[in-house]
Amino acid sequence: MNSFERPITPGFVLRFTLPGMLMMLFNSFYTMVDGGFVSNFVSTDALSAINIVFPLINFVLAVGIMLASGGSAVTARQMGEKEPELARQSFSLLVAFSAGLGIVIAILSIVFVDPIVWALGSTDALYGYCRDYLVFMSLFTPCCMLQILFQFFFTTAGRPHLGLASTLLGGIANMVLDYVLIVPLHMGIRGAAIATGIGQAIPTVIGLVYFFSRHNDLLYFVRPVMRGWVLGRACLNGSSEMVSNLAVAVTTYLFNIIMLSYLGEDGVAAITIVLYAQFFFTAIFFGYTSGVAPLISFHFGAHNQNRLKQLVRLSLLFVVVCSLLAYGGSVVLSQTVVGMFAQRGTAVFSIASDGMELFAIGFLFMGFNIFASGLFTALSNGMVSAVLSFLRTFVFLIAAIELLPKLCGVSGVWLAIPAAELLALVVALFCILRYRKQYQYL
Repeated sequence: MNSFERPITPGFVLRFTLPGMLMMLFNSFYTMVDGGFVSNFVSTDALSAINIVFPLINFVLAVGIMLASGGSAVTARQMGEKEPELARQSFSLLVAFSAGLGIVIAILSIVFVDPIVWALGSTDALYGYCRDYLVFMSLFTPCCMLQILFQFFFTTAGRPHLGLASTLLGGIANMVLDYVLIVPLHMGIRGAAIATGIGQAIPTVIGLVYFFSRHNDLLYFVRPVMRGWVLGRACLNGSSEMVSNLAVAVTTYLFNIIMLSYLGEDGVAAITIVLYAQFFFTAIFFGYTSGVAPLISFHFGAHNQNRLKQLVRLSLLFVVVCSLLAYGGSVVLSQTVVGMFAQRGTAVFSIASDGMELFAIGFLFMGFNIFASGLFTALSNGMVSAVLSFLRTFVFLIAAIELLPKLCGVSGVWLAIPAAELLALVVALFCILRYRKQYQYL
């Protein structure tokens, strides 16, 4: 039986989404390990430099996630509508387009690296680290975009476990190479960038081999047919995810500038550590949402309203439970997480530990907001999804970043995300209730 047509039970949904959740958790874990090697074996200034150039890297991730999440919604719906060949052509077009776009972005990033680094807010002390990291990361831009695409489409093809396996291999290679290139070979931040790039290249190669070899009857490469509406729908459906990640780029830049003004390079290192922690504790929500989205898209396209309702109700229950666990875990493990990057007794450790206590409040609301946006993407309502993401990660957050530090000082910086997430929760609840009759998911 096609896995998309199985009865909706808690056990089936968890088994289907578990690879995606583990994949995101592992992604976040090896990203933290990457930062830990840089912080402990290069310097906390090098860690700050990674966060300075992160907005551009996040732009690449934003474009890749937009094409992946929006494109997988398009192809999964086409599969549900019994149009398998159209789905394969759409998939092949998205892969070819992503690869070409990745090459263009890589060339531009390397050619204009100096003005980009200064525009992102680098100081003289951080400039060398910023330039080296950005140049070597840019070399792997096409792999970065394609590995994101394949992570989503392994699930759409009914092979989420292959996506997990490829991510594990890439992550393990990344961590091993972090040690080899940074510690015995003394390549510093360049070694960290190369290790990350190779970690992205491995899932890319696995995806290319798998989809070229036609190991399944759902998705594989065919001759792509240029259809502008496919790219348009993919971009529209995935626009919320792109908005979300672009907003992260903008707000990371603002956090860096504010922390530099309050606490200097130590403040940037501290906010970098807390943002790593956010990535880790919210990975479960992103993984679950990306994993369940193809199921939602399929049953929406097939007009299976009862199964759609079961999926959404189970998902909401899952989000509530995991939100409580994420908040509790972030409080209990805060000093352990911070200690991965900064030694106890240092200024960076003290700043990050204090900030984590306030920042963790946001974990109570993030999960629902992430799922709500992903739900509307899966239902091919990219507009509502984009509005939710834009308000949550851009409008509300920038307003909080600008206002709260003026009222509360450094504490306002840490409270900005919890405040934005709470406001976003109100809007997300309104939209979920507003569209329940149209989509019949409740």
